[in-house]
Amino acid sequence: MRIAVTGSIATDHLMAFPGRFVDQLIPDQLDHVSLSFLVDALEVRRGGVAANIAFGLGALRLDPILAGAVGPDFGEYEVWLKEHGVDTSAVHVSGACQTARFMCITDQDNNQIASFYAGAMAEAGRIDLRAVHARSPFDLVLVSPNDPGAMLRHTEQARTLGIPFAADPSQQLARLTGAEVRQLVDGARWLFTNEYESALLRERTGWTPADVLDRVGAWVTTLGEQGVRIERKGEPTITVPAVPDVPAKDPTGVGDAFRSGFLAAIGWQLPLRSAAQLGCVMSASVLAAVGSQSYEIQPAQLLTTLHRVYGSQAAALLEPKLGQLT
Repeated sequence: MRIAVTGSIATDHLMAFPGRFVDQLIPDQLDHVSLSFLVDALEVRRGGVAANIAFGLGALRLDPILAGAVGPDFGEYEVWLKEHGVDTSAVHVSGACQTARFMCITDQDNNQIASFYAGAMAEAGRIDLRAVHARSPFDLVLVSPNDPGAMLRHTEQARTLGIPFAADPSQQLARLTGAEVRQLVDGARWLFTNEYESALLRERTGWTPADVLDRVGAWVTTLGEQGVRIERKGEPTITVPAVPDVPAKDPTGVGDAFRSGFLAAIGWQLPLRSAAQLGCVMSASVLAAVGSQSYEIQPAQLLTTLHRVYGSQAAALLEPKLGQLT
């Protein structure tokens, strides 16, 4: 299965605050907050949701097509992605704006305060998936956070092409209207959210959980330290625990890595439980590194973790595919 990954491509500016955000908040002063955090470290890393997911899929040799908008400063980043198995031929290069910037402060509890400058991402709607598919066919479209107009356009183009799509609105749920969220989700083969986003999605759409399951093939909800939950209409819920005792260095990109592992296993036609297990192991790899593309795929280590956390049968199901990566 070949996947077209649409969404943001960005440079991440990651900062570490040695205290706790909650200790800086005064309950009766929350209506006019004015805070400045002196940080201990600054890491400038490659990022963007779509680029992160494509990086993971490329490292797992799924040959993903990345479809996003960047600025003229993308050259070095593009070389990096190509070296890691990502097809960048569908990336739009703006002549007017720089590549998007993600700026994030993480405290000692792994809470984050972030801002995002769209930059060239505002031009992502110019990418025509029909033209991309005509020259380089794909089997699934992942619509991840992006310029809202681009998200809607690429979802509709997937429907027009008759190609299954996965909806991953995540951070953009705060920006989208209820009608837009309903349009993005309705008919998705896969819906990805975290636990907070699942509640926000229900609030935005006015749908009950049953309403959501009536409209999607499967709803995949990541639960942080609690792992992941997969729900399908008329089927038992699947829950998979997270990898325990991971030395947490930086949570940025953890959810993106989960999607890479999950979709890779789906592309290999493995069971849903195996997909969630590989997603969790990939997430642990990112959590233990600083930056969302700083980890390396080490098949032997992934299999060791799968065996330790999920058992020999889980490792045996994934070993034939992961073994080919050596």
